Amino acid sequence: MTDLKSMNLQEIEELISSLNCPKFRAKQIFQWINKGVTSFDEMKNVPKDLREKLSEYCYISVAYIEKKQISRYDGTVKYLFKFNDEQCVESVVMSYHHGHTICISTQVGCKMGCKFCATGKQGFTRNLTAGEMIAQIESAQKDLNIRISNIVLMGMGEPLDNYDNVMKFLDLVSSDDGLNIGKRHITLSTCGIVPRIYDLADRKLQITLSVSLHAPTDKMRSATMPINDAYNIDELMKAIKYYIDKTNRRVSFEYAMIDGVNDSDEAANILGNLIKGMLCHVNLIPVNDVTGNDYRKSNKERLISFTNVLAKYGITATVRRTLGSDIDASCGQLKGKHKKGGK
Repeated sequence: MTDLKSMNLQEIEELISSLNCPKFRAKQIFQWINKGVTSFDEMKNVPKDLREKLSEYCYISVAYIEKKQISRYDGTVKYLFKFNDEQCVESVVMSYHHGHTICISTQVGCKMGCKFCATGKQGFTRNLTAGEMIAQIESAQKDLNIRISNIVLMGMGEPLDNYDNVMKFLDLVSSDDGLNIGKRHITLSTCGIVPRIYDLADRKLQITLSVSLHAPTDKMRSATMPINDAYNIDELMKAIKYYIDKTNRRVSFEYAMIDGVNDSDEAANILGNLIKGMLCHVNLIPVNDVTGNDYRKSNKERLISFTNVLAKYGITATVRRTLGSDIDASCGQLKGKHKKGGK
């Protein structure tokens, strides 16, 4: 069956035509979908016989709230959403002075196997549809009675491993007839699937690309990120430079600071030489404590020293503000506990 929420107006028109129904019905259905309806019965101005036909061929993606946590420190909200097939993913809503940001998932699980990531330890189940990505936003907005203004594709899964559905999502969510969240307010995070970075560059979208680098050498990166064995740092840097040249957009490098692994001044100097002169920013992230590994976050002194070394190369680096530290805000932690029966 087809996910109706993943279809644009033209696709719904083609569907309606195949059912021998008037074309104007497609616009009505499209408008209902973008109002966030969760069942065909809510489409009051659509004839019952057409609604019944639609239900034979299509379904409407819904992100049901399976579990919800609210940080008592900063109000960050974490959701465990369940879809029509009982599969679950996580989303996080963060509030800033400029508005509300949601971090959504693009896959159930992940294939990438990064060793410091809780999601990677759970394996991969399936890709999300574009509609299921939108459903996470709609469900959070409805529950919190807010308007989401910024989206980060940095939840469970690797967005560029679900390329076609993610591109469809970007088109739908930024549509004037949809949630109307502009692409400049959307950040896509990747661990470095090089061929897809070239594809993304050629689309010249006005999104922000965030690259999970986490190490400045192949030896260091391969030890924690298996993707580096497929696409090494040299290949990744060539793709990123191509992306910057094509889009003239600044790239953000994510760098998880792991005590005694990648946080030395020597590592900072290697990183500085690697990316100096690029249109970029470095986001230093104190690594989350994840059950099953011995990685621990770098201390404050290391973070400051690392930042100062990068500054010598003309590179701006900031330390990511920690939000939701009391609610398993790291991707995969809430789902992992839920599967084990934890609270």
